[in-house]
Amino acid sequence: MRIVVAVDWSEPAFNAVQEVCKLYEPKELTLVHAVDLGILESPVMAQAMNLQGYDDFRKGMLDAGRQLMDQTAKMVPSQLTSVKRICELGRPAQVVLDAVKAAAPDLVAVGSRGRGRMAELTLGSVSHRILQHVSCSTLIAKRPLKTLRKVLVAVEGPEDSTRLRDWLHTHPFITPVDLAVISVVPTPYAGDPVAFPYFPLWDETATTFAKDLARNMAQSLDGTRYRASHQVFQGHPADIIGRESANADLLVVGSHARQGLDRFLLGSVSHAVSHRAACSVLVVR
Repeated sequence: MRIVVAVDWSEPAFNAVQEVCKLYEPKELTLVHAVDLGILESPVMAQAMNLQGYDDFRKGMLDAGRQLMDQTAKMVPSQLTSVKRICELGRPAQVVLDAVKAAAPDLVAVGSRGRGRMAELTLGSVSHRILQHVSCSTLIAKRPLKTLRKVLVAVEGPEDSTRLRDWLHTHPFITPVDLAVISVVPTPYAGDPVAFPYFPLWDETATTFAKDLARNMAQSLDGTRYRASHQVFQGHPADIIGRESANADLLVVGSHARQGLDRFLLGSVSHAVSHRAACSVLVVR
């Protein structure tokens, strides 16, 4: 398994390195750090601002980045010998995305600082950009992971179920875990003049479908690696999944890979729960 981890000086980034090594046994691990000089990245801009000692400043920042890589590499288990380090000047999200494109990993891991959605829209977010633009699965690390015992898997539909099941079979965790498969039946708003009158009939059909979906997925995963159970809820999917994640060590969800305006208008459960989940989130593609 090939994994890329975005590294900076924050605790969530250190959590991401430690967490991937507790979840999996990667064959190749790439640590990526971006030295962001902002507008000073350009020597022309630095000269225009009459910045003395620019070359020394630039070299010092790169040296500090390499020291961070050395410190981070010490967190990696000694038996993992294939550890690559990338330390480059540039915007953090773009440096990580370039590294992901070159490495073609199965998983990219980033730390989340818990920035809210409004702040994310106005200030930007490295984890948000990576989640939005990479084509591989993404781990968003939050609180420190002591041990992996309980994993919550949220499934939306048949395509989602197949994607998640294939990932969990192909990439089992290091240790066996309790796996809770849940599916959430959305409840229409009472003021919706179209959906609400047909809600009783729709609710019965949707609930039966969700129960079959969750049960079949749990049965297909239950075995030596996973002790699987299933449950169905009604309500707002992101709210329910976020609430249930409080009792889990890891939340696993699928991504429908919406892009552009479609994603902005329709929203994304995986994106929403990445903010609301109490534990780390693995978004499977």
